[in-house]
Amino acid sequence: METGRHAEVDIRAEPAILVGVRLRDNETTFDDSLVELQALAETAGVRVVGTLEQRRVAPRGKTYIGKGKVEELSAMCKELGAKVVIFDNELAPSQIAELEKALELKVIDRSEVILDIFANRATTKQAQLQVEIAQLEYTAPRLRAMWSHLGQVTGGAPVGVGTRGPGEQQLEIDRRIVKAKLDKLRRELGEIEGRRSREVKQRRDEHYTAALVGYTNAGKSSLFNALTRGGAYAADKLFATLGTRVESWNLAGGNAAMLSDTVGFVQRLPHHLVASFRATLEDAIASHVILIVLDVADPSALMQYETVQSVLDEIGADQQPRILLLNKADRLPPSRIGIDPRITEWMERVPGALPISALTGAGLPELSERVLGLMKGDIRDCTLSVPLTDGRAVDFVEKRVPVLSRDWTEAYVQLKVQIGRRQLEQLLSSGVRMLVDGLPAHEGLRSLWPDIKIDVAPRIRPHDSYAVGQEVEDE
Repeated sequence: METGRHAEVDIRAEPAILVGVRLRDNETTFDDSLVELQALAETAGVRVVGTLEQRRVAPRGKTYIGKGKVEELSAMCKELGAKVVIFDNELAPSQIAELEKALELKVIDRSEVILDIFANRATTKQAQLQVEIAQLEYTAPRLRAMWSHLGQVTGGAPVGVGTRGPGEQQLEIDRRIVKAKLDKLRRELGEIEGRRSREVKQRRDEHYTAALVGYTNAGKSSLFNALTRGGAYAADKLFATLGTRVESWNLAGGNAAMLSDTVGFVQRLPHHLVASFRATLEDAIASHVILIVLDVADPSALMQYETVQSVLDEIGADQQPRILLLNKADRLPPSRIGIDPRITEWMERVPGALPISALTGAGLPELSERVLGLMKGDIRDCTLSVPLTDGRAVDFVEKRVPVLSRDWTEAYVQLKVQIGRRQLEQLLSSGVRMLVDGLPAHEGLRSLWPDIKIDVAPRIRPHDSYAVGQEVEDE
């Protein structure tokens, strides 16, 4: 589907001018947002040649910026040879049309830059479908502004079955094409997401799960590689990771968690992408614990932390514990007292925050110990009566929890142990038949932890339907 001149200009490698409007509601985040826009533009391949700012009480309806600023921007574009103008603020379709008419070059906004980056970085089928849906959802209401040929289709032109004939506008034909395409893409994505949801649920039932989340370029993939066998693509660039990767994380003592590396967040992520990528973040939503990775050395760390918290709440990942990881602590300058004031400030702001470095490994043993404690849950003394024929269950217990004593009967081995609630739930969810303190397993579980909701259904452990160490995607 052609969309006139608006589709003919590729923003990559184009000289660009950035425009930011400082309004009352973005006063505190304006500087951070404009710096981030430059990073986004450069990630998209744009060469930034200039920046224009304006302070306004409210946007001008027709062109967002004032009439005088439009003239100043036009002169600036000619002087610097700019081919594209990128607004940090979200523009209405009519504003894009008016600005392009006045400037005689391409005008896009922050959302369009992010969509361009995602489109070029998406590698899995699921991510590609999500990006295409987000692009179409963003484009659909802007069709009128993007079309330069909105005249009537006249003369009985053959426009295909299902159109109303010669009087229909080309715009309406395009809207039908967009709707049909969206319906098709959503069906395809729904099938993939259905498989993903089943995989995520199975993984959560059978393992303790942890998810790395955080602002883009905070060091999530580097930390993922440091904690696991690695394999995640790590680079000093925005949106280096768009797919979800899952690996086993050894927590010591024969215990392991499944760790997932997820897509990074940015300030004012287009709502179309938040909706589309909710499935990509499903590992975070369903995880037992969320590990928020923060670049503590970044001047915009507070804004980034608040953005991550906001997105997690928005997607429904608000029921599990969160651990704040103050990553890249090695980049902070040495202090006379040994601890940088920024670390102290963050630990006071967020109790339990843990300074780490994915590069040097500092703090990672403490992180493993912290997550292992959460995985075990409340520790209780109890006696497990395991059938002698179930060697796997006996081996699980012997390797993972302290065994205080052993006693054998004709049919059972009785193990007096110190075990955590989650460890016992994991054992039961694998289908092991045993008694807990002489009671049927789930009655014993409720007896040990009477104040908590127990939601474990014993079943036969199926073969894993996902490949650990591979990007989780479609078939």
